[in-house]
Amino acid sequence: MADTYTPPKVWTYDKESGGRFANINRPTAGAREDKDLPVGDNPLQLYSLATPNGVKVTIMLEELLELGHSGAEYDAWTINIGEGEQFTSGFVSLNPNSKIPALEDRSGDKPFRVFESGAILLHLAEKFGEFLPTDPAARAEVMSWVFWQVGTGPFIGGGFGHFYAYAPEKWEYPINRYAMEVKRIFDVADQRLAQSRFLGGDEYTIADMANFPWLAPFTTGHIYEDAKTFLSINEYKHVGRWVQEIFARPAVRRGRIVNKTWGDENTQLRERHSAEDFEGKDI
Repeated sequence: MADTYTPPKVWTYDKESGGRFANINRPTAGAREDKDLPVGDNPLQLYSLATPNGVKVTIMLEELLELGHSGAEYDAWTINIGEGEQFTSGFVSLNPNSKIPALEDRSGDKPFRVFESGAILLHLAEKFGEFLPTDPAARAEVMSWVFWQVGTGPFIGGGFGHFYAYAPEKWEYPINRYAMEVKRIFDVADQRLAQSRFLGGDEYTIADMANFPWLAPFTTGHIYEDAKTFLSINEYKHVGRWVQEIFARPAVRRGRIVNKTWGDENTQLRERHSAEDFEGKDI
């Protein structure tokens, strides 16, 4: 166990604190560079990256297009968060919290912004009347699982992911603390999926789109190095069944590669402006 840390009476920012993303993390908000965002011709403009939160929205958009909603056509522009592109004046005007994804809906007379991935899913579901039940009880169940993900995501990413994969040193206490919480989260999902086909019930909804990008990479071993083995993820059989069923959906396979800038070139789609952009990609 490392030496005990005694917090100072007044905390001050130390830019040399180390760890991945230390070069862009600051305790202040707002734009750091005056730069406009690009704008395409489609009614929806998405500014994002293929992290779990970004993938939620591209899956939703591709699912809407799969159903024939031409109004869901979108331009997807990559925001390189490692280089601090989320702190340009253009992006901050869409999301003052400087986090991806951010959406501009230009389908009406007056463009407006929607930020935070859960809010974007809800906006699109209500706008197109898809993937969100109208029955009050069914809707409440779906929304509960959407907001469950909004609450659990930080424990998986900023908690476990940071201390297990990105912190400058591996400390026992935070890794154990957040590993326990991630396993509890998987157990909640596994018990629910033992009762129902999808998280919200028998139908595929935005509850699944919100949770899939966070839970699926653990089952495939594509997140946080060897976290799948470390957390014994294979023991969550119902989550595994659910992941396989959702991954088989064509729209999900397309949505997963939009704004992706790493891995095999055939699995990257840095910008998306039409369905033709997927030609030749490994989906």
